[in-house]
Amino acid sequence: MARLLPPSVHGWLRDGVTWLGRHRQAPAIEDWSRPLIATASGAAGPFQPFGAVTGPQVTGPPGPDNAAAAGGHDRTVLRCLVVTSRLDTGGLPEVAAFLARRLPAYGLTTAVLDVTPQPSASGRPTGQLGRMLLSNGIEVHETDEGSAPGWIERWRPDVISGHGALPKCVLATAHRARVPYVDTLHGMHDLFRADWQAEAARSSKLSVIVSVSELVRDQYLAGNRHFPPDRIVTIPNGVDDERRSGGDRAAARDWLGLTDEYLFVSLARNCLQKNTYGLVAAFGELARRRPEAHLVIAGRVDDVRYYRQVLRLRESLPCRERVHLRGHLAAPAALLAAADGFVLDSFFEGWALASMEALFAGIPVVLSDVGGAREQIGHDPARGYLVTNPLGDPLSADWESIAAIRYRPQANQDEFTTAMERLVAGREDYLRDRSRLAAESAARFSARRCLAQHAAVLRAAATGADLPGNGARAGAAGSVA
Repeated sequence: MARLLPPSVHGWLRDGVTWLGRHRQAPAIEDWSRPLIATASGAAGPFQPFGAVTGPQVTGPPGPDNAAAAGGHDRTVLRCLVVTSRLDTGGLPEVAAFLARRLPAYGLTTAVLDVTPQPSASGRPTGQLGRMLLSNGIEVHETDEGSAPGWIERWRPDVISGHGALPKCVLATAHRARVPYVDTLHGMHDLFRADWQAEAARSSKLSVIVSVSELVRDQYLAGNRHFPPDRIVTIPNGVDDERRSGGDRAAARDWLGLTDEYLFVSLARNCLQKNTYGLVAAFGELARRRPEAHLVIAGRVDDVRYYRQVLRLRESLPCRERVHLRGHLAAPAALLAAADGFVLDSFFEGWALASMEALFAGIPVVLSDVGGAREQIGHDPARGYLVTNPLGDPLSADWESIAAIRYRPQANQDEFTTAMERLVAGREDYLRDRSRLAAESAARFSARRCLAQHAAVLRAAATGADLPGNGARAGAAGSVA
């Protein structure tokens, strides 16, 4: 009977089965109500006992940034509308929220428009980050695609800072109203299957593109050869130091039930991009040689079918009791304090916030070669190790190439395992160096420098001034040293 169906119906059925597999109810992921390792004392409870908060809260108004650093002697206040979608959790919305909350100290009055298919009836934000911004006095409005143009026109921005794959109406409204639009390129995943002619037409309406890493900038220019290179500026992300305070290592490890165990942490969603399966496979090889090693992956489940495969892999490993799959942590300071090493084996990134925040906490990292990883680690083993991309060549990343190897032995597995082994072997040296690495990372990933660079680009776009750095790399926050 199935052979009698036309190809289009076969395709529809296949897509339907795939959608159901990804979105059916996921197996329950463990929360943080109990320790990683059971202890005789029966320690339990959330991370509050040693100072971490349970959500993205900030006490008090935005910090006293130096506004003069952004605009020189020009202190004219401009209206900047930050536009994004799903202002809840994840690296991209974290950056959008960071800019919205702290750019006012640099002469830019901000508001956030969260364009989502199912906004709240009142327009009040429903996501964690949106609620945090609102509590800090930033205007945030949830709306759908149909209402977004009217809201933009009523707010009358001087410049728009766009983040993520947004509806065409947002750029069209800005273009019609002659409002400069600065597009922030957080990665290439939305352009893996791009119609580059269509992208060239879209980008002709942009004032500037801000890329979060040099690799992403190069990838974009290789695809969109019509876009002027002097209008794409690289600004590495900075750590929002007002929201990423340190934790108490001894208390955190005690709560988690850790004594002498070596703890690898990965703050990552369970999805194909983050290559959770490949990371667990690499750790499985390490665990054969290092019985003291544990791995905790903290993040929400984005792809149910993929997560089921990760669970099957874990259950097949002799070290399954040492692979901990836990839910998302909005405030990971305590977990990072307990960590000995940080790992991320992604197929692609723009500029991973989680690994940058690990370095900021003084933790050495092992990263696959993705956007921003070269800048974060450089050639300094004191920071950790950069290993080959799971595909071999990071420039070959697209959904087809990733899907082909997602559950197979990957090109970097042995190298990734060896790098983790080096962190374990050098544990005492890394612990002694923790304060120095944290101080160096605080300087390299300066929030103030990142904010000043964004403010300068937005101000230049709004006023028609020359871009800082002539469209090249805007700063040295992620310099390779």
